[in-house]
Amino acid sequence: MIVLPRLYPIIDAGCFSDLAEMTTAVEEIVGGGATLLQYRNKSGNARVMLGHARELRRLSRAGARTPHVRLIMNDRADLALAAGFDGVHVGQDDLSPESVRKIIGPERWLGFSTHNPEQVAEADKTSADYLAIGPVFVTSSKENPDPVVGLEGVRRARALTRKPLVAIGGITRANAASVIEAGANSVAVISDLLREPRKSAEEFFRILR
Repeated sequence: MIVLPRLYPIIDAGCFSDLAEMTTAVEEIVGGGATLLQYRNKSGNARVMLGHARELRRLSRAGARTPHVRLIMNDRADLALAAGFDGVHVGQDDLSPESVRKIIGPERWLGFSTHNPEQVAEADKTSADYLAIGPVFVTSSKENPDPVVGLEGVRRARALTRKPLVAIGGITRANAASVIEAGANSVAVISDLLREPRKSAEEFFRILR
């Protein structure tokens, strides 16, 4: 079974004005101790996504404080392979976990998003290495988010699976500890890492140690 770090930063291309701004944030987040990053880009432009992904791969190898920063591609198994990423994360409306597993093979990590107990129970039967549950709190990172599950949703998900559990949705330094206490192994964060990324990452790790 894989071991997730407490902090799971999601690098959403839509939050940055250009590649330079995004890579600066990534360098700072990695400098703050992050060893796992997910790249998310909902633009659908495969060429741009691949360019971004390859730059993140280069940065993760060149600037990491730790020997290896694991990179996860949101949605696109094909681009994950092309960019040399370490895994893929898919949602309920994407390719099934088993279809993705056939593409990426047994070694790369595979994550799968869930939003209610029924989905968690079904996802537990798949070859996904970890499950995400959310949104835990109200979030502005998705245009049409699923209903908020709250801390009780995290507790219920924890009772339904032994797979590592990532909580996502509206998680900040102010509420992250309560999410871990509810049963999550890791917290996925977008917005609360955007301002002073290195300092924010360091504070998350201090809170969640």
